[in-house]
Amino acid sequence: MTIYGWVFMISVGFNAAASVRVSNELGAGNPMSAFFSMWVMSRLSATISTILAVVILCLHNHINYLFTDGEAISDAVEDLYPLLAITLVLGGIQSVLNGNIIGCGWQQFVAYVNVDSYYIVGIPLGDVLGFFFYLGAKGIWGGLIGGTTLQITILPWVTMRTDWTKEVEEAQKRLNKWDEKKEPLLAGFKDNDK
Repeated sequence: MTIYGWVFMISVGFNAAASVRVSNELGAGNPMSAFFSMWVMSRLSATISTILAVVILCLHNHINYLFTDGEAISDAVEDLYPLLAITLVLGGIQSVLNGNIIGCGWQQFVAYVNVDSYYIVGIPLGDVLGFFFYLGAKGIWGGLIGGTTLQITILPWVTMRTDWTKEVEEAQKRLNKWDEKKEPLLAGFKDNDK
C-alpha cells in the first residue's frame, strides 16, 4: 500500500491539473480544447501508471525487501503484486477522470459515482470475495478493484456523451453569476483602503 500511495500522488497531481485545465478551457469558451485536454491528461496518466505497474511487476522480488527482512512476510505478499499492478493502472485512470469531471463543474455527480461505486459495489463485493469465498486480502482487494472498474466505466461513458459546447455555455453562466457580484466585494476593499 505504500507503493500505491507513492504512485497515487502522481495521479493526484494529474487530477488537479486536469480539473484546472478543463475548467479554464471551458471558461475561455474552447469546447474542443477542453475535450482534448481531458483526453491527453487521461492518456498520459494511464501510460505513466502502466509503466510503473510493469516496473513493479518486474522488480517485485526486490521491492519486498525494502519493507521487510523476513522471508515469511515476503512470501505472503508475493501473490498480491498482480493486484497492486492492476490497482496502480486503474487508480491512475480513475483519478484523472475525476479531475476531468470536476473541471466540468459536476462535483455532485462525481461524488455520487464515487460513493455508489465503492459503497454499493466495491465493499459488498470485497466482503463476498474475502469472507464468503475465503479469498482473504485478495478478495477484499478484488472488491476495491471492482468498485474502481465500475467508476472508470461510468465516467468515460458520461464524458464521451457530453455536449462540450453546452458545457461552455454552462461555464459562461457560472462566470456571469459571479461577475454580477464583483462590485459589492470590491467596494468593501475600497473603503478599507482610505
